[in-house]
Amino acid sequence: MLITGANAQVVGSNHIQYTEADTLRGSLRPERTNFDVRKYHLKLKIEPDKKFISGSNMITFRVKEKLPVMQLDLFENMQIDSIVHQGEKLNYKRKFNAVFIDFKDALEKGSKDSIQFFYHGNPIVASNAPWDGGFVWEKDREGNPWVGVAVQGTGASLWYPNKDHQSDEPEEARMDIAVPNGLMNVSNGRFLGKTDLGNGFTEWCWKVVNPINNYNIMINVANYVHFSDKYKDLDLDYYVLPYNLDKAKKQFEQVKGMMDCFYNKMGPYPFPEDGFKLVETPYLGMEHQSAVAYGNKYGNGYLGNDLSGTGIGLKWDYIIIHESGHEWYGNSITAADIADMWIQEGFTSYTEAIYVECHWGKKAAQEYLKGTRRGLGNHRPIIGDYGVNAEGSGDMYFKGANLLNTIRSIYNDDELWWRTFKDYTEKFKHKTISTKDTEAFFNAATEIDLKPVFDQYLRHTSLPELQLKEENDTIYYRWKADVENFRMPVDIFVDEDEKRLNATTEWQILKGEDDLEEIRLNELEFYVEISRL
Repeated sequence: MLITGANAQVVGSNHIQYTEADTLRGSLRPERTNFDVRKYHLKLKIEPDKKFISGSNMITFRVKEKLPVMQLDLFENMQIDSIVHQGEKLNYKRKFNAVFIDFKDALEKGSKDSIQFFYHGNPIVASNAPWDGGFVWEKDREGNPWVGVAVQGTGASLWYPNKDHQSDEPEEARMDIAVPNGLMNVSNGRFLGKTDLGNGFTEWCWKVVNPINNYNIMINVANYVHFSDKYKDLDLDYYVLPYNLDKAKKQFEQVKGMMDCFYNKMGPYPFPEDGFKLVETPYLGMEHQSAVAYGNKYGNGYLGNDLSGTGIGLKWDYIIIHESGHEWYGNSITAADIADMWIQEGFTSYTEAIYVECHWGKKAAQEYLKGTRRGLGNHRPIIGDYGVNAEGSGDMYFKGANLLNTIRSIYNDDELWWRTFKDYTEKFKHKTISTKDTEAFFNAATEIDLKPVFDQYLRHTSLPELQLKEENDTIYYRWKADVENFRMPVDIFVDEDEKRLNATTEWQILKGEDDLEEIRLNELEFYVEISRL
């Protein structure tokens, strides 16, 4: 919703107060929708001793509708030097983190054009990356600068000017990053070469030739060493600190087994032209496209812990598997509005179970997923408020994954499930999509209506509750849910016999059974609650 006035506030479905700054960042208006970004070309100098960056972004775009004013985004603490169009400086106005650029003559529909945006400043420093967005200025144990950036949620406009909305991805990006001599910069895509600038800095050039979302464009600066491998025709490149080289060579062997699994269940790696990289970072990790950030200290689990509490999560490196899973879900398939971020995080959390299933079987995968439920709060919906740059609940990760496992169980046909899952991944490859797109796709593959299921899990906090009661030696069952006329099949065990109930919100008789205490849910396959009245 559009909010006017700097101090205006509204309470959305997630009970968060929003301001005009949120609307400027999260909403789509003609100043944003009338142009389509085609390319970003960053040319920057990084000065670690000053925690300072300077340079420009050349933004190439196509005009979709007549464009007198363009909105780009750059955090207000960063200084604008000039904005140049066809050799002339443009006028602009700043409001919060938005920059409104006036063209001397409105750009005509269908034209292709570019501007160069010069700027400098000390970007925000992350207090707890990657959860708190910003730059990380560290030193390795040998005293060399070690720089990383993580800005998902906070916004890529924290450090470079762009259209900071996930609905528009450049088809190409180039990063020419100058760093002090003796250090290396690693960015997304393919390495094009380096140039000694003769001023104590070396420029490292990288290029991406696939669509890439804003928060994935990245720099990594350190005294890196490089080694490489291959999986089929896919180049695997690794950049690590020298004293971790031997550990990295051992730990990163997991990548090829992961690729075997993901290729089989999800389809080929979506960015082969840009290659696949793991880059050691001074923070835990992030899914930076074709340059996945790795900081899990070369151990299995999540910093040595198992998020599921089952022991299964200690068999593999969480950051390698989860952040690489994002290459398919988050990087290739991207939520157009971050309110729908469960599309990225829920599906990627499910890739953890996919990896477990490939290596240790379906039961282990479902035990892992069940174990992850222990961290769920179910206090807020996992879909956020649209148009105000608002994510939903953190439950989007494992509640989203358990929703997918529940839908697989509703399908009750693994061949159909995996075919549908791979078809979804291929259909929406390199696209920005919505929850409605996802719902429609999985619903179309089965005769069972999944609409009430998606609605209950995504837009409400409580789980569907299977209610059982006994009257006159007869057992009855029904669903209690927020969604009107909710219906969903569910499997139960009576002793060791499994039965499928096509439950609705109306009481039905459980035929042939007369002992409530013998009935239990198939909890591995269905994430629901049960109560005995």
